[in-house]
Amino acid sequence: MNSATIRAALLAVALLGGVNALLPVVAQEEPSQEEPSPEAPVDGEAAAAELAEAPTPRTPEEIYSDLNLFGEVFDRIRSEYVEPPDERELIRAAIQGMLSSLDPHSGYLSPDSYDDMRRDTSGQFGGLGIEVTMEEGVLKVVSPIDETPAARAGILANDLIVEIDGQTVQGQTLDEAVEKMRGPVGSGVTLTVVREGVDEPLDFDLERDIIALRAVRWSLEGDVGVLRLSRFSEQAYSGIEAAIRDMYEERDGSAPKGLVLDLRNNPGGLVDQSVLVADAFLSRGAVVLTRGRNPQDNDRYDAKPDDLDSMIANVPIVVLINGGSASAAEIVAGALQDHKRATLVGTRSFGKGSVQSISSLGVSGAIRMTTSRYYTPDNRSIQAFGIRPDIEVFQDVPEELKGRDEIIGEAELPGHLAGAGEEGEATTGSSVYVPAEQEEDNQLQYAIRLINGEESNPAFPPTPEG
Repeated sequence: MNSATIRAALLAVALLGGVNALLPVVAQEEPSQEEPSPEAPVDGEAAAAELAEAPTPRTPEEIYSDLNLFGEVFDRIRSEYVEPPDERELIRAAIQGMLSSLDPHSGYLSPDSYDDMRRDTSGQFGGLGIEVTMEEGVLKVVSPIDETPAARAGILANDLIVEIDGQTVQGQTLDEAVEKMRGPVGSGVTLTVVREGVDEPLDFDLERDIIALRAVRWSLEGDVGVLRLSRFSEQAYSGIEAAIRDMYEERDGSAPKGLVLDLRNNPGGLVDQSVLVADAFLSRGAVVLTRGRNPQDNDRYDAKPDDLDSMIANVPIVVLINGGSASAAEIVAGALQDHKRATLVGTRSFGKGSVQSISSLGVSGAIRMTTSRYYTPDNRSIQAFGIRPDIEVFQDVPEELKGRDEIIGEAELPGHLAGAGEEGEATTGSSVYVPAEQEEDNQLQYAIRLINGEESNPAFPPTPEG
């Protein structure tokens, strides 16, 4: 059976009630917002091994048979279900099912969810300020965002949100649950939370607010500059640049003794912003490599010399990471570690080392699909293992939170993409706990003492190669 026959089968299924929404997926993929550098080299043995493990391609006849099966089930639902179904919602559910079966980060975005995602990455949206993931049918809090209704109310990392305004989360997709937490600014919402160690569920009455994410906060702790980057929104690089220049201005043009870049509980965000932030501290070399199934998904992003990295070229850097540092945060941490530009302090990162491409479906929304894996400049895979700190430093976790402050990370998510590195996958937890008071923050205080020479470790300062 030739490809024309398969296309005819697709069209036949589409005529049953709207599967044409599937057809623009390839044709309408959005162009990258970044200019890729020359293609990253791919290790020949690794590529051969991946090819050997790939499933045997199915014949056109087998594919055609499955498409007929889909059409038959769809038609039976339309004609026999107890109430007339919404065909559009059936198709969207089918698309969501296909994508969510691939891995935890692929999925269908309805038109409203797509708009929300674009507002989210712009750095401003209406809501509660919680980073969440779906786990065993309920929402698991990765971390509350600093200075938002959720953080002020006392919602904690690892809390499980089981109800939103009295409606159970069970059975909802991640996007559907997140949508229910958003709404008009000033309107109220009640979250019912299950917290390990607490016998009864906790109810939090929150008032929605504009979540205008200030991507970067900074302070001077004596002669040491501290930069807290909460997420990689469109304001990430500009926030880092402004913070460093403001530090110099406050110090009458003199450089700080050292910089602490705090990426703890940073869930990631835009890849181009991670490249720009790493570039702020590097003058040359690779920042991140991406490898996918197709050669066009293989990219290499490089740092370039500029005024900012020359301004801080002789300033030592410590990067703080923990179990909540994910994706773009891991790109930056891995790049600075591989280039011996910074010393990493804290606990192992989350391990989200995959790239999701957003493909527009026009008025029908978009699909979010994993298309490649991240690798650090030294060819280390981030996926399902994460970035290990050069110096492991633990927090003094309150008794009531002990044992509940740790997450395994990406490797614990059902259906996660397998790790591709020699180190395999993470099997033990990594802490996400960060004290609210700076003086109680062991990791931050250790970094400051390290820069001030009150602590010593062979990993600090790192010695650049070449």
